[in-house]
Amino acid sequence: MITNTILSGDHFEVSASVVVFRPDRMLLARTLASLALASATLKRADQGGAVHLYLIDNGGMPDMAESLDALARAGIGHTLIEGHGNVGYGRGHNFAISQPLGRYHLILNPDIDINPSALAKALEFMDAHPEAGLLTPAIFDDADQLQYLCRQYPTLLDLFVRGFLPASVRRLFTHRLARYEMRARINGYDTLWDPPIVSGCFMLFRSDVLKKLSGFDPRYFLYFEDYDLSLRTHDVARVVYVPAVRVLHHGGGASRKGAGHIRMFAVSAFKFFNRFGWKWL
Repeated sequence: MITNTILSGDHFEVSASVVVFRPDRMLLARTLASLALASATLKRADQGGAVHLYLIDNGGMPDMAESLDALARAGIGHTLIEGHGNVGYGRGHNFAISQPLGRYHLILNPDIDINPSALAKALEFMDAHPEAGLLTPAIFDDADQLQYLCRQYPTLLDLFVRGFLPASVRRLFTHRLARYEMRARINGYDTLWDPPIVSGCFMLFRSDVLKKLSGFDPRYFLYFEDYDLSLRTHDVARVVYVPAVRVLHHGGGASRKGAGHIRMFAVSAFKFFNRFGWKWL
């Protein structure tokens, strides 16, 4: 493993980790630029120290020197972790989690645009609610539609219908999927405590909670590592959905990424249900 470090000082209030494998360069650049804007808003709100980024290259990262220079100009230090190969999403983040963290640590996908006010609002909420160990935001898609990424505990049928059936057939399961996606309780204005499962594309943890959990379970290469971590978080702290914190997600499901992703999805689902219990229908 090769680590190249540019530090922004001895203390940072927020650390963030982004794991990449052959990423879309433009989306990654947008993610990093949005992190810089959110950090600037955080500083203006006088909410503590700097932001530090751990960028974990699982392979194929393009030249991001311009974006990293822009982060440095914004006062965001970064640590580049590379040379270990494609070890998977969770293990990649665990490299960062084993390093010094801020008071809060952000698990962030490389296809997320952070609203400029998101970090300031998130820290304001977390500081006011010490019982909260994990915060998930309102997540919107490219069409500015709310994504329902808080979940009930899944059944195999839920996963198959949502992930692999065409839209015309999924309509037959509308009520079932609405329950699984918590559509009656998730909206753009009401805070919701203790959703069972939240998305791994943006997870803001108290770092002491994340360290206590030892980060992600490394047995998952891709998919379900966020389900696993969400459920384990409930054992040590509360989870909260805060719609005042907003992000934009350019994401896609496993079935739209080819047969290799479908296989990884199935393998991870098997590991998840073996650990937490099988629910079929």
